[in-house]
Amino acid sequence: MSSKLTLWIGLAVLLLLFFMGIGSYNGLVTANQGIDAQWAQVQNDMQRRYDLIPNLVNTVKGYAKHESSVLEEVTRLRSQWGAAKTPAEQASASDSLGNALGRLMVVVEKYPELKANENFLKLQDELAGTENRIAVERKRYNEAVMDYNVRVQTFPTNILAGMFNFHVKDAYFKANVAAQEAPKVNF
Repeated sequence: MSSKLTLWIGLAVLLLLFFMGIGSYNGLVTANQGIDAQWAQVQNDMQRRYDLIPNLVNTVKGYAKHESSVLEEVTRLRSQWGAAKTPAEQASASDSLGNALGRLMVVVEKYPELKANENFLKLQDELAGTENRIAVERKRYNEAVMDYNVRVQTFPTNILAGMFNFHVKDAYFKANVAAQEAPKVNF
């Protein structure tokens, strides 16, 4: 082999590695941005729930005046979610708010006339739909985090990730510890 051919082959290999590196770097940036975009979607659905709560609370207040402690707790937890700054704080506040909304629905069971109220039924359906959206978006967020973490840890991208300060994210949305216990149902 001539030295000129060897030089061209070496140059072609270096060029190939360079373009592969660019592709890996861009993939890491895209995956990292995907996490942020997916978290924004989770926040969007949690905001929708946040916006529905005052209407739900006001509707229930008219029927369940003596259940003020539950209504006050829902209102307080809604404020906590509104004040939360970090994803971890928002996730924690969202879990607490979800639990309080569950207790509110137990209160609602005591008032058959409230359960039949058209406004309440619409709000309850909207809230149920929002809870489903939140669950779907949490799942998608966790998938985005997993995709990113796999890229950061997979060879040869892990070398590039280390060079450019891309680190594994421990940002999975985790269920509340209380959610791991089966609810008790008494008739």
